[in-house]
Amino acid sequence: MKKNVIAIMGPTAVGKTRLSIELAKKFNGEIISGDSMQVYKGLDIGTAKIKPSEMEGIPHHMIDIRDPDQDFSAADFKDYVQQYIDEITARDRLPIIVGGSGLYIQSALYDYNFSDVKRDAAATRKMEEAVAAEGILPLYKRLEQIDPEQAAKIHPNNHRRVIRAMEIYETTGMTMTAYQENQTMESPYRPILIGLEMEREILYGRINERVDQMIADGLVEEVRNLYENGYSDSQSMSAIGYKEFIPYFNGEHSLEDSIHLLKRNSRRYAKRQLTWFKNKLDVRWYDMTNGPIDEKLRIIFNDLAGILK
Repeated sequence: MKKNVIAIMGPTAVGKTRLSIELAKKFNGEIISGDSMQVYKGLDIGTAKIKPSEMEGIPHHMIDIRDPDQDFSAADFKDYVQQYIDEITARDRLPIIVGGSGLYIQSALYDYNFSDVKRDAAATRKMEEAVAAEGILPLYKRLEQIDPEQAAKIHPNNHRRVIRAMEIYETTGMTMTAYQENQTMESPYRPILIGLEMEREILYGRINERVDQMIADGLVEEVRNLYENGYSDSQSMSAIGYKEFIPYFNGEHSLEDSIHLLKRNSRRYAKRQLTWFKNKLDVRWYDMTNGPIDEKLRIIFNDLAGILK
């Protein structure tokens, strides 16, 4: 029999963390973070990383496993998550993935093969020489034209990933986005996908309030510390919640401008998340807009009790 794996999906600030803790307590689960930026040490407030005091004794995985200057890809995520799924199920417990990085979660649950396209040493060398001579921006701008969706996921200073995305296009004529979308949707697991959604204006209000709370909790100081330690060009600092403050520290924006930009980017990301989940995966959706949260949890628990039998 395939292993049961629950994945809780939905836009930021919709209530995924609360549900994950309650599900883990009820169904003897362990939680795997599905957020591609919570892997980084020191990125705590801006990624809404759960505090140890909030975990209620539930084991959490995929948090603080990378230094801020290290790369982390969907392929890395897939390898880690599949290992954790094996370990958790071996303990006769239920793996529960929680997060908002849709491609990362999909890659792990549906066993994407990121090595199908063999490396082309000549093409790679040619691009590396061009980058050495001209810098990364010309190649990155070409990637933006060819595959804007992939370019949006890659920091311009991540030379390896920019070159790899362009290499796949040069070698196959297919963008990396198209390559990933054409993967076979067959899972080695029995994925149970739970989606949380909320009326847009209410969700946006919650996002704005969350940003205000992050600022009160010390987000600016957290980003400043990373900036002053030389991480401003790292992949980790391309995350929403961090990149918005770089112009402020560079003297190009006011703090108010950066906070406004963070709220806007967070709202736009939430909209993209919801669209992605609804278009790409077969998710059971639950509206969290109105009504007592305990009643909504009870409905989800009852549905899952029937599925997990």
